[in-house]
Amino acid sequence: MRAEVLEAMLPYLDERFGNPSSTHRWGRQARNALEQAREQVAAALGAKRREIVFTGSGTEADNIAVLGRWRSSCRGENERGAVVCTAIEHKAVGAAAKCAAEEGAQLILLGVDEEGRIDLASVDEALTSRPCVVSVMWANNEVGTIEPVAEVSARCRAAGIVFHTDAVQAFGKLRVRVDETACDLLSISGHKVGGPKGIGALYIREGTQVLPLFHGGGQERELRPGTENVASAVGFAVAAEFAAREQHDESARLEVLRDRLQAGITQRVSDVVINGPRNNRLPNILSLIVPGTDQEALLIGLDLEGVAVSGGSACQSGTVKPSHVLSAMGAVGHDGAAVRMSLGKTTTLEEIDLVIDAFERVVEQSRVSV
Repeated sequence: MRAEVLEAMLPYLDERFGNPSSTHRWGRQARNALEQAREQVAAALGAKRREIVFTGSGTEADNIAVLGRWRSSCRGENERGAVVCTAIEHKAVGAAAKCAAEEGAQLILLGVDEEGRIDLASVDEALTSRPCVVSVMWANNEVGTIEPVAEVSARCRAAGIVFHTDAVQAFGKLRVRVDETACDLLSISGHKVGGPKGIGALYIREGTQVLPLFHGGGQERELRPGTENVASAVGFAVAAEFAAREQHDESARLEVLRDRLQAGITQRVSDVVINGPRNNRLPNILSLIVPGTDQEALLIGLDLEGVAVSGGSACQSGTVKPSHVLSAMGAVGHDGAAVRMSLGKTTTLEEIDLVIDAFERVVEQSRVSV
């Protein structure tokens, strides 16, 4: 977390610990803070305050968007229709879409090319089925591929189809504005931009219908019932403001560091395969395959060197199962370890050089042991 985020949160973890649903002064104080946070997040996205719903995570926001939209479309005499998403979505979207399929939806998966990018012709074809929602991630969390979200959203808008994008990985790294891109639903998460874990937000364009996944006291427009996490919302809002304000300069800085990391590794370690596109990708992610190495041994070796990496997405660390993203891209079949490296705001040039040295040593050791 950013220091400014923690500083903003502390009062709401202590003396301002009121319940925002209460009518007494302490409750009103908490409510004011919550609504101010909502206003800040909305401004960072180019949205209206009433279009922001706080959630417990980006995963929850994705589920409300996909599954909540699907269930809304099933009400009354409406046709059940289809749910469309890409084959490389985060599992928060993929699993929600599969759940909708179990409830009767037609699940249409959009394939990707070897760089992880969808074909717009496949989107056009999917739209002929009149789906209740199309979900295409703004940028992929494993290989960094940036999807043509503006084009997809425009097609959906022209066809009168609700469009959702998982912008969890993109927000803070790319310009993400709902007043510039015609999305109806958009998910973001606090910890990806220097905010606290356990807080996310779902943008819901006015007029878009979704149903809650669970029920209770009616908070957050009855879409996310339960006492609101005021402290985390306040922290998330501060982080979102910084993320939007610093996005351009920080992305440029990260891109330089990532390119240095990629060049250093490919120059000093033979046969490394870079996953994803060479251009038009997130500035903070490097995904690669190292032939002749064991994935578990490589990850443990780097960990012992003080380097934190994963074998795919962070949600899959601790497992050696093939990444569904790399599988969809046709990048499986290599005899070696798949590694994802992520850079952040605190990453320095000196650390990049240390990682390059450590990576070379660990690969040499791993290849010997294999």
